[in-house]
Amino acid sequence: MSQNKDGYAEQVSYDESLDDHPTDDELDEAVESLEDHGFDVVVVEDSDAALAELQSRIPTGASVMDGHSTTLEEIGFMDHLMEGDHDWENRHAEVYGIDDDAERLRARREAQASDYFVGSVNAIAATGELVAADASGSRIGAYPFAAEKLLLVAGTNKIVDDLDAALDRLEEVAYPLEDARAQEAYGQGSLIAKQLIYRHETEDDRTTLVLVRESLGY
Repeated sequence: MSQNKDGYAEQVSYDESLDDHPTDDELDEAVESLEDHGFDVVVVEDSDAALAELQSRIPTGASVMDGHSTTLEEIGFMDHLMEGDHDWENRHAEVYGIDDDAERLRARREAQASDYFVGSVNAIAATGELVAADASGSRIGAYPFAAEKLLLVAGTNKIVDDLDAALDRLEEVAYPLEDARAQEAYGQGSLIAKQLIYRHETEDDRTTLVLVRESLGY
């Protein structure tokens, strides 16, 4: 399991001003802006409620894939996907059960088009945009189109004033912490190689953002 932010906060310099929680009024305004941009938004109090929300939204028999996310680990979703009592088609287990590198890569690409793809974002602009990035694109490749349904989970600590601040948060909070995690996990740093600015969801009921009133993820 990945370490949460506390595992790296003392060894990594990052901009803590871009990791604060909004006031209740600011949160309400952000939710309104996100909904105006086509995202369905649910606000929950804690990690347990976030996990329950995801469980309630994924129907029996659905194929489910995830984009790597410390947030999903923190709320217990990955444990539930891999070991929990559900009747989903676990595409994660299928993909990473393949020994052949080329075949596993092909399966990872196909899994982007799962019925439900679950992930997170690195920053949320109160003006209604979502920002996410990774090195390979495997985490965010499903977000714009491939997945039939997209479920995103993020702590309200990722809400910042506007798109410029969201891009700053990616560079000055998410990246240094993820780079430290990658160094520990893989022996090499991370890279902001592929970046998504998700400005608007045009398909009704496709993308749901679950906002958690906790500090989660990077």
